[in-house]
Amino acid sequence: MAERLIQSVERAADVLELFLTSSSDLSVKEISEQLSLSKSTVHGIIKTLEHRSYLEQNPNDLKYKLGLKLFELGIAVENQIDVGRIARPIIETLVAKLKETVHLVVLQRDEVIYIEKVEGPQTLRISSQVGKRAPIHCTGVGKAILAFQNEAEIDRILSMSPLEPYTEFTLTDQEEIKKQLKTIHQQGYSVDDEEIEIGLRCVAAPIFNHQGKAIASVSCAAPTMRLEDEQLSKVIEGIKQAAAEISRCMGYKIKSA
Repeated sequence: MAERLIQSVERAADVLELFLTSSSDLSVKEISEQLSLSKSTVHGIIKTLEHRSYLEQNPNDLKYKLGLKLFELGIAVENQIDVGRIARPIIETLVAKLKETVHLVVLQRDEVIYIEKVEGPQTLRISSQVGKRAPIHCTGVGKAILAFQNEAEIDRILSMSPLEPYTEFTLTDQEEIKKQLKTIHQQGYSVDDEEIEIGLRCVAAPIFNHQGKAIASVSCAAPTMRLEDEQLSKVIEGIKQAAAEISRCMGYKIKSA
């Protein structure tokens, strides 16, 4: 059975795609004529897209051009594609070394989304899967990225996030979370110690792009009893090394002291 497509969304996509072949800004009349739609229909679509910053209007000639929101989305897609392709072989090597499951996530709309997962040979009951979203405030992968954002961005994300308690160990107070983030920033890695799921421990480290921005993180997750003492130290070292290697491959250069 064919899926039902939403006509208004189809038309909005048609409007945006006109700009792929146009070398100049477009007016409502030009868009209307090229898409064989009424001016009133086109005007409504355009105003909605402008409101969401997908289109911008030139105040001089009242024509429209693509907005910065599309540029932001393009950068997000580029980061996901690049970091996933680059990280895969590094992650596979890490899994072979640690014998535990390793994840790769990216930051998207104030949440983290899993884009890679390589299973370890040992049993791990965890609900993570590629494409799944997870909260940023109580996951190792989320905190590893959040700790390396600027202060204003950290405040914005925490104030916009529900900060739900998933277990008795979940931090939900903004000031307590920010104290933890400072520690993570200093040590270069984060630990989710049963904060999102009882019995699960996760170690994560941030991945930086060529601009020095933390856009992803890599993590090792395992039952708490398997990540203790010597093994925990081994995992921390391995995760930090893997994150640093992926970052270097993304064009990140560590600043000299």
